[in-house]
Amino acid sequence: MTPKYAIVRDVARTYDECIKPNKPTKPINVLLAQAQHRAYCQALKNLGLKLIKIEADNRFPDCCFVEDPAIVIGDTAIISRMGVKSRRGEEKAVRQTLARYKTIRWIKLPGTIEGGDVLKIGKKIYIGLSERTNLSAIRQVKAIAAEHEYEVIPVRVKGMIHLKTGCTYLSPEGEPRPNGGGNNYVTLIKGKLDEKPFSDYKKIIIPKEEAYSANCLAINGRVLIPKGYSKTKVLIKHAGFKVRELDMSEFRAGGGSLTCLSIIL
Repeated sequence: MTPKYAIVRDVARTYDECIKPNKPTKPINVLLAQAQHRAYCQALKNLGLKLIKIEADNRFPDCCFVEDPAIVIGDTAIISRMGVKSRRGEEKAVRQTLARYKTIRWIKLPGTIEGGDVLKIGKKIYIGLSERTNLSAIRQVKAIAAEHEYEVIPVRVKGMIHLKTGCTYLSPEGEPRPNGGGNNYVTLIKGKLDEKPFSDYKKIIIPKEEAYSANCLAINGRVLIPKGYSKTKVLIKHAGFKVRELDMSEFRAGGGSLTCLSIIL
């Protein structure tokens, strides 16, 4: 289905206090992050999406990474139990927003899951088994997804925050064709996840030195990629996609990527 809406959340004034999986080489510039976020939102609008905005909550420095607190499957929104304790509470405003559009379900103890580990391709949902997402939560999502005739496929992840840190789907048009053909690609970082579940897809292997650029966002015939990764840009364009670059420097410093900043509906 063609995406029509994007839920986004403003960058908190406290964003420089966010979780930093990799120590930045310089302090985070919050004003620059806010400017980059505005450019991101404008890019989504330029690609035909209507924005549903949530205000930042300065109690939660990571709250701009709005993808993590919820998983949307059809007319249902599953509210995450976040894998990092300091982020628990971010989901309240996201739940209130989604409740206007979706039926709300919850992940229960002892499950933990974050939306960055959830990759939807057609009627398949690949979920990273990572430091942030455990098997209990995957089983709960599987039970809910079955009600909508979705298949859930666990994927082991190592050395990355989330599955989508190193794997995203780039077919922007129509339903995916899992037996190949058309623009049916996934990006991959070699050695960071179990590749067997993606054996039916064409692959764009991201160079190790450009690993951050593996997280891309395909919307309505365009692929957003982080600025400054020339090899990845060439690979994606060679696969037949139209590319737009966005400066993501301050979000990279906070461990976030392009897909982290929105929930696409």
